[in-house]
Amino acid sequence: MTARTHDVAAITFLGLVFVASPLQKISITTFLLCVLFNQIGGVLPDIDQPTAPLWKNLPISRPIGRIVDKTLLGGHRFITHSLLGLFIFSLLLSLLFGLFKSTSINFNLVLVSFFIGYLSHLVMDSFTKEGVPWLLPITKKIGFPPLKKMRITTGSWVEHLVVLPLLVIFSLLLLTNNYNLLLNFFRNYLIR
Repeated sequence: MTARTHDVAAITFLGLVFVASPLQKISITTFLLCVLFNQIGGVLPDIDQPTAPLWKNLPISRPIGRIVDKTLLGGHRFITHSLLGLFIFSLLLSLLFGLFKSTSINFNLVLVSFFIGYLSHLVMDSFTKEGVPWLLPITKKIGFPPLKKMRITTGSWVEHLVVLPLLVIFSLLLLTNNYNLLLNFFRNYLIR
C-alpha cells in the first residue's frame, strides 16, 4: 500500500479503538501526540526501503536509506513488517517515553496509538501481493486472501479507487455514527 493509504488506515484503526474504548480524561497535548504517533506508526514499517518518504525528506537520504534498507533491516518487508519489528519499535519508543516525566501527557496512550498505527500498516500490507512476514524469524510471508492473484498490487487503481475511498467512507461513517460520543469527549474529557 502507498503512504496515503497507510495514513488513512492508521487513523481509521485509531478511530475504531477510540469508539470501542471507555472515555477517559486526557490533555490536549496527549490527544495531539496520540494522533501524531499513530501516523508515525502507520508509515514507520516502510523505513526499510530507501524510497520511503522519511528518507526522501532528509539530507543525504539515499545513502542512509540504502544502509538501513539492506544492512540493518534486511530489505523491504522483512523485520519492520513483522510482529517482531512491532515489538522492537514499541519497546524502543516505550524506553524513550520513560525518559520524560510529565503530569499532563499520558505516554501510555501515545504508545498505544503508535502501536495501532503500526499494526494497521501490517494489516493493510497483508492484502497486497507481497504479503507480510508476520511471524519472523519464520520468513514465510502471509497474505489475505491466501491466493496471491486475488490480492492488491501496491499503487494500483484498486488501491486508489477502491481501498482508499472505502477507508475514507468507513472513517466518515464511524465519525457520523459516533457524533455524540465525539462531542461528549471534546466537551467533557479533553482537558485544556
